[in-house]
Amino acid sequence: MTDVVKRIAEGVKSGSIDPSTIDESTIEKRLFTAHLPEPDLLIRTSGELRVSNFLLWQIAYAEIWVTDVLWPDFRRRHLLEAIVAFQKRERRYGGISAAVGKA
Repeated sequence: MTDVVKRIAEGVKSGSIDPSTIDESTIEKRLFTAHLPEPDLLIRTSGELRVSNFLLWQIAYAEIWVTDVLWPDFRRRHLLEAIVAFQKRERRYGGISAAVGKA
């Protein structure tokens, strides 16, 4: 994110970026991952419940699946388990569930 902010600041300084036009798109276009789709699923190994500054902007709407399995021991069956769990989730992209408030 620091590199993105520096590139935007350089653009403002050179006059190629109007500060009043800076929005989410301005940031997204300057990320190192700009050419990649945002991840839908983040698999966190070793039971850690933090993301450790990993793709902070990109995982804003990603589902996070945590496993106690250490990365060197992570196998295809663990990936399939994560995918099955992911498929059962209701993706709300920051919204409220349709089921909320219904009794």
